[in-house]
Amino acid sequence: MKSKFALLLSTAGLLHAGSPDLDTTLAPKPEPWIKPLIDIRARYEFGDVSPLDESNALTIRERIGFKTMKWNGLSLLAEGEFTQVAASDYSAAAGPEAYPFDPKNTVIADPRNAELNQAYIQYEGFDTTAQVGREKIVYDNAAFIGNVGWRQNEQTFDGVTLANKSIDGLTFKAAYISQVNRIFGAEADSPLVAIAPTATKAARIFDNVQDIDANVGLLNASYTGIKDITLGGYVYLMEFDDKENWDNNTFGMSAQADVLGLTLYGEIAWQDKAGFGADDDAFYFHGIATKKFGNQSVSLGVEQLNKGFKTPLATVHVFNGWADVFDAGRIEGNHNGITDVYASHTIPLFYGLKWTNVFHIFGENEISTGYGWEYDSMLVKKFDDHFTAIAKFAFFESEGDTYIVNGTAVPDATRFSVELNYVF
Repeated sequence: MKSKFALLLSTAGLLHAGSPDLDTTLAPKPEPWIKPLIDIRARYEFGDVSPLDESNALTIRERIGFKTMKWNGLSLLAEGEFTQVAASDYSAAAGPEAYPFDPKNTVIADPRNAELNQAYIQYEGFDTTAQVGREKIVYDNAAFIGNVGWRQNEQTFDGVTLANKSIDGLTFKAAYISQVNRIFGAEADSPLVAIAPTATKAARIFDNVQDIDANVGLLNASYTGIKDITLGGYVYLMEFDDKENWDNNTFGMSAQADVLGLTLYGEIAWQDKAGFGADDDAFYFHGIATKKFGNQSVSLGVEQLNKGFKTPLATVHVFNGWADVFDAGRIEGNHNGITDVYASHTIPLFYGLKWTNVFHIFGENEISTGYGWEYDSMLVKKFDDHFTAIAKFAFFESEGDTYIVNGTAVPDATRFSVELNYVF
C-alpha cells in the first residue's frame, strides 16, 4: 500500500513539473489581420484676440480606422476623422458654410467635420517603405512639412511617399503631393472673413480655406553615422494652383550635436519666391542650446525668418508661441520679418505631471520686443499608454510694431485650453 501511494505521488510530481514546459511550447498568438485605430480628443479652448470678441469652444474629435497586417510587404490603412461641436461660441475660420461661423469672434480653427483623414496602400521591402494615397507627413521638427496635429482636424496630403534606409545611418525621404487637405474640414468654403472685421486688407489673410491642388516635390535626408551628431538636408519645391502666393522653392540643412553636456541644434535655409507676391528671396535660421539638469531641462533659442519667408505646409503652432498670433504671416509670407528669442524650462512635478514654461520676445529683423512678448505654460499628465491630459496657457502682449506688410500690428492675445486624449 505504501509503495502504491509513493508511486502516485511521484507521478503527480512529474506531471506538475512538466506543465510549465508545455506552456512555453505554445505558439505565439498570430498578428491580427486587421488592427483597429482609435484616437479621441475632447478639448475646451478659450481664445481672446484683439479686437475680436472672446471665444469658447468645446469640441470632441474622433479618428477611427484600421490597418491590415502585411502580406508580401503590402498593407492598407484607412481612417475617418469626425469633429463634433458641443459649445459653439467661436469662429471656426472656415467660411459661412462651415459651423460655427461668427466673424465677430476670435478664431479657434476647429470646425464641425466628417471626412476621410487617411487612406493609403503601403509596401515595405528592400529597406524601403512606399505609400500611395492620403496620409499625414511630418519631416524633421515640422517647421516646413507637418500635420498640424494641434488642431482637431489634421492636415494630410494626397500623393506618393518613399523612405529608404539602405545605407547605414542614412534615411532618405521623398514625396510628391498633388493635394493639401487643410485643417478647415469638409464644409470649408472661401474666403475666410476678416481676422479684424474693420481691416479690409487683413480680411483675406487666410484666403481659400478649402483643400488645395498642389504640385509639390519633397526631398529630405538625415544622417546619424557620426557619434553624437545628426546631419540633415532638404529641398522643397512647391506650386499651388489656387494659392500662387504659397509658391516657393526652399533649400536647407541642419545639424545637431551633443557637446560638453549641451545639445546644440542649428538650421539654415534659403527660399526663392518668398513674400506674398512670391517674388523675393529670403533666409531662415534657427539655433537652440539645451542643457539637462537631472530630470529638468533648459533651452535657449533664436529663430529668424527674413521678410516674406513662408512655411505654408508647416505645423506653425509649434513655433513663435502658442498664442498663434504669428501663424497667418508665417503661412502666407506677408510679414516684415520675425525674430523670436526664447527660453524654456521643463520640470517634472508631483503625480507624474510635467510642467513646461516658455518666454519669448519678438522683433522684426533684430533681437527686440518691437512686436511684443509672450509667456506660455503647459502641464502634461500621462496616465498610461492610452490616456494623456494637457492644459495649455498663452499670453501675448503687443508692442505695436508693424508686422503684416499692409500695416497691421500683431494683436494682443490670450489662449487657454484643457484636453483629454485617448489612443488605442
